[in-house]
Amino acid sequence: MRVGIGEDLHRMDDGRTLVLGGVIIEEGPGLAGHSDADVLLHAITDAILGAAALGDIGHHFPPNDPRHAHADSADFLRVALRLARDAGWEVSNIDATVRAERPRLAPYVEHIRGRIAEIAGIDIGQVSVKAKTAEGLDAVGRGEAMAATAIAGLVARG
Repeated sequence: MRVGIGEDLHRMDDGRTLVLGGVIIEEGPGLAGHSDADVLLHAITDAILGAAALGDIGHHFPPNDPRHAHADSADFLRVALRLARDAGWEVSNIDATVRAERPRLAPYVEHIRGRIAEIAGIDIGQVSVKAKTAEGLDAVGRGEAMAATAIAGLVARG
């Protein structure tokens, strides 16, 4: 078994639609980024790549590469999963925390869990997503950014 950790942080962008865990959330400001800026899927992608010792999201999908402009982050996750499978690993579980002041994410958590499970090809019971605030501290707490941390467990395919 292997475990990987992924983290990501994006500035808020009122001019973009928020995509989180592969789910469009209409009520919140979006996130700035080269792709769709899905901070949660980016953290999960990094966790999977890290657990399989396959580098990080920036290595596989450089932010200055025009091919990834406005890309669907679910595609990044699918590539990471394929690379991990090709290296002999499969996902045992994903645990993630999103830190945001707005919008309130609790109403979306189950939908996000289901979407992540669908993208990863695993059971929803293997996916945990939690939402936290930053209590007014740091860029997240001031409503300037959104952050995510993820842990992915991988087991040898067999």
